[in-house]
This record gives sequence, C-alpha cells and structure tokens, in this order.
Amino acid sequence: MRIIIIACVCIVSLFACRANRDDSEVVPPVTAPLSRNYIGYGVITDSFTHITVDPQENSISLGYLRRGSLVRIIRRQIVKTDSGFQTWVLTDEPQYGWLKEDVMGIYNSEGQAKTASEQLAGSRQQ
Repeated sequence: MRIIIIACVCIVSLFACRANRDDSEVVPPVTAPLSRNYIGYGVITDSFTHITVDPQENSISLGYLRRGSLVRIIRRQIVKTDSGFQTWVLTDEPQYGWLKEDVMGIYNSEGQAKTASEQLAGSRQQ
C-alpha cells in the first residue's frame, strides 16, 4: 500500500512540474497610490491650525488654515518627540508646508474631501 501511495505522489509530481509555464511579465495594476504624485486630501477639523516650514512644533509658521479648509497631501512623516511620536503631512495646495495629521481628516479623493468639508461648514451654521 505504501508503494502505491509513493508511486502516485511521484506521478502527480512529474505532471505538476511540466515545462509549460507562463513566463509573462507581472505588471501591477495602475492604482491611485502608484499612479499619482500625492497621497490624498485632508480637511482641517480644528478651529484653525498653523502650517509650518518644518514638521516640528517650534517651526516657523507660514500662516494658518481654518476648519473645513481642503489641502492636498503629498507626503507623510512620523517625527519623534519627547512625549512619543507625531505624524505630520506635507501639503502643496493651497499652501506648501507641514501640518500635524491629527488636526485633519484624510480622504482618498478630492470629492470625498469636498463632501466632508461641506458637512463641516453645514454643522458650523446650525
């Protein structure tokens, strides 16, 4: 019985290793993270926040953005601080600079971010 099982395994192995392999090149699908030059969009959820030159608390302020402002995120960076870690994002629209990630909601598309921004504006007026 053992010989029959070993013979069956050998026969299956021989047929499984046929030289008829598909050697076509594997090309990843064009997905948003691979095909675009930005990570996503953010909507400011704090009343206002400063946009800075560098990803650190004591960096020079370039200005500020108000709640509901829409930004395009081109980079994300985790920074070690005395109390742990902070995640910062680099934006290029409407202004180039760094923002703390925890002051915003992040969305995959501009449409999603615009909808979130409009909802924030609506909740302010009520």
